[in-house]
Amino acid sequence: MNPLARKFTYPLIVFSLISFVASAQDPTLGNLRNRVGNIGRQFASQGSSKDSLQRRDKNADSVTVYYRYLDSTRNYKLDSSITDFTLHFPVPATNIYLGNNGTASRSLLFSPKFNAGWDAGFHSFDVYKMKLEKVRFFNTTRPYSELNYALGARSEQMIEVLHTQNIKPNWNFLFQYRMINSPGFFKNQKTNHNNYVFSSWFRSVNQRYTNYFVILANKLQASENGGIQDTTDFLDEAIYKDRFNIPTKIGGDSPYGTNFFNTTIGSGNKYTESTILMRQQYDLGKKDSLVTDSTVIPLFYPRLRFEHTISYSSYKFLFSDAPYVSNTGYAYKPDSAYYQDYYGLTISPGDTVRYRELWKELVNDFSIIQFPDAKNLQQFIKLGAGIQNLSGELPSGKKNFYNVFGHAEYRNKTRNLKWDIEANGKLYFTGLNAGDFQLYGSLQRYAGKKIGYVQLGFENANRTPSFIFDNRSTFNISGGTQDFKKENSSHFFAGILNPAYKLKLAGHYYLLTNYTYLSEYYKQQQAEGLFNVLQVSLQKTIRLGKKWNWHADVYFQQVIGNAPVNVPAVFTRNRIAYEGNLGYKNLSIAFGAEVRYHTPYKADGYSPVLGQFYYQDSISVSNKLPDLAGYVHFRIKGIKIYVRVENLNTARNLDGFGFTNNNLAAAGYPYPGLNIRFGIFWSFVN
Repeated sequence: MNPLARKFTYPLIVFSLISFVASAQDPTLGNLRNRVGNIGRQFASQGSSKDSLQRRDKNADSVTVYYRYLDSTRNYKLDSSITDFTLHFPVPATNIYLGNNGTASRSLLFSPKFNAGWDAGFHSFDVYKMKLEKVRFFNTTRPYSELNYALGARSEQMIEVLHTQNIKPNWNFLFQYRMINSPGFFKNQKTNHNNYVFSSWFRSVNQRYTNYFVILANKLQASENGGIQDTTDFLDEAIYKDRFNIPTKIGGDSPYGTNFFNTTIGSGNKYTESTILMRQQYDLGKKDSLVTDSTVIPLFYPRLRFEHTISYSSYKFLFSDAPYVSNTGYAYKPDSAYYQDYYGLTISPGDTVRYRELWKELVNDFSIIQFPDAKNLQQFIKLGAGIQNLSGELPSGKKNFYNVFGHAEYRNKTRNLKWDIEANGKLYFTGLNAGDFQLYGSLQRYAGKKIGYVQLGFENANRTPSFIFDNRSTFNISGGTQDFKKENSSHFFAGILNPAYKLKLAGHYYLLTNYTYLSEYYKQQQAEGLFNVLQVSLQKTIRLGKKWNWHADVYFQQVIGNAPVNVPAVFTRNRIAYEGNLGYKNLSIAFGAEVRYHTPYKADGYSPVLGQFYYQDSISVSNKLPDLAGYVHFRIKGIKIYVRVENLNTARNLDGFGFTNNNLAAAGYPYPGLNIRFGIFWSFVN
C-alpha cells in the first residue's frame, strides 16, 4: 500500500471500529444526490423538515412504512401503482437489450458519464445490479415483506424477496435478494444473475448518533453468442422458425436446457462485485421535546455533524470461452476463425480464450456538515476529503494505486417547499486520477399550479477515461500504447414538471471533447474535436375518457458535429389503457396496449469479449413494425398481478402462422418473438 495511503487509512479504520461499538447518538441524514435533470422524482416525496423518532404502538391497526437512501434527506413511500411494468422489470423502458432478459443493455438516449475518478469501465450489465445509491434504509412500525415472482416464455424466471423490520424503534434492518434466470430464445444466450443486499439503520435514543451499514453483492453471468450468423436470411427462412436452431457466431450448438438449477455459463461474461460500507454520523446541537397527553417525545436539532464513511469493494471481470464436453456427449471448441477475424487474435483449435481482471478498493471519507437552520435538515453545507486505495491484478502483475480527493456540497430545500437548490463538486488532488473533477448545480422553483416546478441546471466533468482504455488493462486487446487525454463533458439542462396537467418537459444540451469509445469490436479511439448533442423529451398523460388514459413519452435527439455517436432521432413509448376499478372497491386495474418505436439509425455493435457496445456506421437498424404489447395489470389489496403479451408485432405467415418477424436490437441480435409474461408481486405486513 502506498505510504501516504497507509498513513491515513489505518487510523481511520481503527476509529471506525471503535466508534461503531461505542454508544453515541442522532437520526439525521446526509446529502441528496438526485441524478442530473431528473426533474419530478425529487418531488415524488416532499419529506419532512422536522426529523423526529416517534414512539408508536406496534400492535396498532395501521402501519407506517417509509425509507431513505444513503445520500438522501427525504422520506419516500412505497409505490403501489400498477400502470408501468418496467417498475418491476430490470431493463428501463428507454433501453435496448440483446434479445434475452439478462443480456447486455444500453440506453437509446445519449447519456455520457459524469463520474470523475477511477472507473473500471464495465457497464453493459449495470441495469441488473443492485447499486449502493439505490439501497433503501427503512423505518416501519411493523415487519414488512415482499415476495415477487415473474415467469416468461422459454422458462424465463425472476424471483425477488424483501424483508424489513425494526429490531427496536430506533434500529431497522433490511434483506433483499433477486435472481434472474433465462435460457433465451436463441442459442448461447443463457443468463443467470444473483443479487443481494443487507442494510442496517441505527439511531441512538438521544438522536445524536446514526449508523448506516450495507453489505451488497452482484453476481452476473451471461452467455455470449456473438450474434446470429446471418441476420436477414436466417430470420426469413421457414426452417429456422424455431429461433433456437439459428447458428450463432460463438458458443457452438449446445442443446437447449431449462434446468432451473443449472447455472453453468459456457462462453460468456462473469462479473462479480461486492461492497461493505459503514457510515457513522455524530451531531452537536440543541435538545428539545414534544409533549403529548400520554408521552414525551425527545427531539434533537443538529447544528454541526461529523461524518465518517468507510467502504471496501472487490470487483472481478471475466470473459471465458473454453472447450468442454456436455453431459449428453456434445463436444465444443472455441472458433479460432472468429477471434482472428473480429479481434485479430491467433489461437489454436481447442485453446481457451480468457480475459480476467480483479480489483480491490478501500475508501475512507471524512466530512463536516453544518446546518444553518436547525429545524430544516434539508439545508446544509458539507465539506469533506477522502482517500481511495486501489489494488489491481493486471497483465504486468499486481499494481497499487491511490487517490486523494476533496468534495463540497450546498443544499437548501426551503421549508415552504418552493425553492430547491443544490450545488456540489469533487476534485482529485493527487494520485491515479489527479486533476479529475466534477461540478453540478441545480435550481428549482415552484411557480404555482399553472406552471408547476421549473428547474435549471448545469454540470461539468473532467475525467480520466475508464480503465478499460488504459494500456495496462487486461482488456486492452489492441495492445496500443496511446495515452488518452482526459474527457471533458458539459451538460446544460432545464425542465418543467406540472402535476396538475400531468406534464413533464425537459431539455438537455451536451458539449463533449476527448470522447473515448470503441470501434471494430476492440479498437480504442478518442475523438478530440468538440461535438454537441441536443435532447428534448416530453412526457404527458392525456385523458381520453373517464377511465381511459394515454401515456405518451417522446424523445428527440440531434448530434451536431463530426461525432462517433449514433442515436435515433426520435424514440417514443405510448401506453393507451383503461385505469380504474371496474366498480369493485378493492380492485385497481389497468389494461390496454403499449407501443414503442424509434426511427432508423446505425445502432452500436456489441463486443462479447470486452462486454462493451462499440461505435459502427455501416449497418442501420430499424423497427419493421413498432414493438407492440398487450397487458392486464391489477391489484387487490397487497397483491399485484401482471399479465403481458409482448412482441405482437412479430406475427406473420411464414410456412404457417407464427411470430417470426423479429426486430433487431443491434446488428446480429434480434429481439425474441411472442413472449408471454406473468408476474405476481405480494406485499404484506406481519
